[in-house]
Amino acid sequence: MFVLPVIPYPSINPVLVSIGPLAIRWYALAYIVGILAGWFYARAIITSERLWGGKAPLTVIDFDDFIIWITLGIILGGRTGYVLFYNLPHFAAHPVEILELWTGGMSFHGGVLGCIVAVVAFALRRRIPMLSLGDVTAAVAPIGLFLGRIANFINGELWGRPTNVPWAMIFPNGGPIPRHPSQLYEATLEGIVLLLALGLLVRWGALRRPGIVTGAFALGYGVARIICELFREPDVQLGFLWGGLTMGMLLCIPLMLAGVAVLTFALTRETTPTAAHEPAPSAEPKPQDG
Repeated sequence: MFVLPVIPYPSINPVLVSIGPLAIRWYALAYIVGILAGWFYARAIITSERLWGGKAPLTVIDFDDFIIWITLGIILGGRTGYVLFYNLPHFAAHPVEILELWTGGMSFHGGVLGCIVAVVAFALRRRIPMLSLGDVTAAVAPIGLFLGRIANFINGELWGRPTNVPWAMIFPNGGPIPRHPSQLYEATLEGIVLLLALGLLVRWGALRRPGIVTGAFALGYGVARIICELFREPDVQLGFLWGGLTMGMLLCIPLMLAGVAVLTFALTRETTPTAAHEPAPSAEPKPQDG
C-alpha cells in the first residue's frame, strides 16, 4: 500500500468570529472554556463527600470566588513567565508589547507560579488549607492544558521537529519540511493522560492526604512535557541550550523536584480524623470578596 509522506494540515482560521474590529480567537476561547470547564469539574469534586471522606475543607462558594484569583494568576504569571524565560531581550527593547496579550506568548511555568501565588494568597485570606485548594486546582488544570495545545495546533504554532513519520505535517509557518504535530502529543499527554491519572487519584481517595494531587500534577506534567519536548522544535530565539536541552525541559526540572517534595510531605505527614472529616472554618457563610 502507498503511504503518503505527510498528512494534510487542517488549515483553520485562528479567528473564530470576526465582527468589525472585534475578533474572537480560538486561543482566547480555549482559555475561557478551559477555565469554565475546570470550574464546573472543581465544584463537582468539592461537593462529593465520598472523595474527601467527609465534608471538604473548602466550599463551592470559596472556589467560585477563587476563579477570579486563579484567572489573574494564569494570565499575569503566564505572560510574565514568557517575557522572562523566553524573550526578555526583545521585550526589554519593546516594553509596550508586554501588554499585547492578543499577539500570543504565554509560559506554562510562569502560569504555574502565578497560580501558586493565587492559591497561597486566597487560602490565607479565607483560612482554608492551601494544599487542599491546590489539589482541586491541579486536578482540573489538565482541561485547560488540553484545550490550549489544541489552540496551538489550530494556530499552526509551536510545531515539532522535522520527521519522516507517516503522520508528519507541513505547518504554514514551519517551512516546507514535514514535522511532528507535537501540539497534539502535548494535548494527549499533558491534557488527556494527566487528567485521567489525576482523576483516578482523586477517585481513590488522594484528597484525604492534602498535597498528593498537587505533587502528582507537578511531577506528571514535568515528565509529560519533557517527553513532548523531544519532538517539539525549540523556540527560534532560544534554540537548544546546555547539552541539547530546551528551555521547557530545564524549567520542568525544578517543577518535578517540587512535585517530589510535595508528594513526600503528603505521604509522610500524619493525618487526623479531624483534618479529614471536619469542615474548615471556611465552610461557614462568609462575606463575598469585593
